[in-house]
Amino acid sequence: MPSARRGHTNRWFQLVLGIICMASVANLQYGWTLFVLPIQHQWGWSKAEIQVAFSIFIVLETWLVPFEGWIVDRIGPRWMVLAGGVGTFLAWYVNSKATSLGMLYLGGAIAGFAGGAVYGTCVGNALKWFPDKRGLCGGLTAAGFGAGAAITIAPIRAMILSSGYQHTFLFFGILYGVIVVVVSNFIRAPDLEELPAATNIKVLQSAEDVPPAQVVRSPIFWIMYLMFFLVAAGGLMSAAQLAPIAKERGIADATVVIFGFSMPAIVAALTCHNITNGVGRPLNGWISDHIGRANMMAIAFGIEAICLAAFGFFGTTAISFIITDGLVFLFWGDIFSLFAATVGDAFGRKFVTVNYGIMYTAKGVASLLVPLGNVLTHASGSWHAVYAVGCGMNVLAALLGFFVLKPVIKARLAPPAHPVASEPAHAGEEIERRRAVG
Repeated sequence: MPSARRGHTNRWFQLVLGIICMASVANLQYGWTLFVLPIQHQWGWSKAEIQVAFSIFIVLETWLVPFEGWIVDRIGPRWMVLAGGVGTFLAWYVNSKATSLGMLYLGGAIAGFAGGAVYGTCVGNALKWFPDKRGLCGGLTAAGFGAGAAITIAPIRAMILSSGYQHTFLFFGILYGVIVVVVSNFIRAPDLEELPAATNIKVLQSAEDVPPAQVVRSPIFWIMYLMFFLVAAGGLMSAAQLAPIAKERGIADATVVIFGFSMPAIVAALTCHNITNGVGRPLNGWISDHIGRANMMAIAFGIEAICLAAFGFFGTTAISFIITDGLVFLFWGDIFSLFAATVGDAFGRKFVTVNYGIMYTAKGVASLLVPLGNVLTHASGSWHAVYAVGCGMNVLAALLGFFVLKPVIKARLAPPAHPVASEPAHAGEEIERRRAVG
């Protein structure tokens, strides 16, 4: 079958294109912490005022994804990714010219649109091309967003120090915008004949494509939504506040030597956690392809709770800060592969971009806790309370995954014990698609 062979080859090419686009918008989120203190030094605004821009970014990046996904599921991914590339340039350009908090917030809003347009589209496209490897390939795509910032953290910080944060915003805005616009022209969704055979799928999957109006009435959706929110909150507070925390602990500019390279501790921490954030997404997603999504969620979120506690209470030296922060993000980023794959499994391929887009808004809700982290820290006098709360949230998510989500998914997706003999031949194929064979 020539079309099948062509689809098998082409889908890996599509995966690479999605990863490139994701890496190009990653610093809209993960590079932000490097700009907070320079902006404060330049204009005298408080960290809490500046971080409102980050919250605006996260809220719009997540809450616009369902609408963007609805468009993508109808017209294809190319134009939405292209719009995201243009938005990426405009966001960083506005940030480079911002002389007021209002302009900074506008930059955050444009960045939110751009990040969500690229993120939701590329993850949804990976889930469509790889129904047999949703955990792995959804994770690899999401890893582009998590690890994509790693290779540019040091150059961004160096450029901020040498040329100022405004020039840095402008330079990388042009660079990232051009990359996404060019790559967008080659991205497309799969044709039905290009999809793999159902017998290659090893986890329970729905035999029907469930539209968004029905998805939001499903108990599975809201259980996952709560779990997503709980885990996302702790990681977002860490990502947004990492540089201020390091400075408060007096280790931001401490010199560390890693694999023979000497660098400031904050650069090492950001680079390390972007790498682990990226590695964790496909790794945990791949494991979930074999042991089940809910099982992997329970394991990963339980470990994440321990890592958050270790970072909050013991990450007080340069080395312990880098190590514990890296471990936090190794098990935090997997929410973006595990939940994406589970949405595809539970609700089908056709509407997966918009359905996962709705799920992804949980990250936006969680972002509202980022400024509250500053308030809680100020009230308690330390960051310990913040990480104690994050630890508890992950424990609750782990328990929900194993004791609530797992049996609900099994009850909904498990094939009937005795299929009716008079069912048409294609029904047997649909049942086989839902059966757990591994």
